[in-house]
Order: sequence, then structure tokens, then C-alpha cells
Amino acid sequence: MTTPLEKTLKRELHLKGQAYIVTLSPEGLKLTLKGRRNGVELRWESLVSGDAALAVALNASLGKLQPTRKEVDPKTPTPPKKSAGRLKR
Repeated sequence: MTTPLEKTLKRELHLKGQAYIVTLSPEGLKLTLKGRRNGVELRWESLVSGDAALAVALNASLGKLQPTRKEVDPKTPTPPKKSAGRLKR
């Protein structure tokens, strides 16, 4: 006998040196980088109907789970931002 999924269940997953959070809920499945809010979300209805493959491909192409430069290597300097002010002469 299986246990019904009535409440949200979160688990941590490590892949290629990155920590992810997998959230299972009665509404669907969500995968996010640890410490982030946004990620790839998949509703159970989409998975059952077959629309899931298109949704996952679209989300992957947008790079929703790509870490920022600082997350990859915090010692890597970021290039200076261009100021919108006046130029010094």
C-alpha cells in the first residue's frame, strides 16, 4: 500500500557539485537551485497529458537552473558596470 501525497515534501539532491531542492506537492514537482526560489516547475496534469516534454524543454532552453557566475566561483571578479553619468575630462 502506498502513502497519499497530501503535504509538500522537500529533499536535497547533489548533481555535478551543485545542490538542488526537489519539492513534491499535490499540485506538482519543482526543482530549484538550493537557496533560490525560481526553478523548473512541472504540474502533474502536464506530466500525465504529455505536455510535460515541451514544458521541460522550454524551461531548460531558458536556463532557469543555470547558476550565476558568483555561485560557480565567488572569487571570479565581475566586470565593472558602465556608468550612465558624465564622462570625466
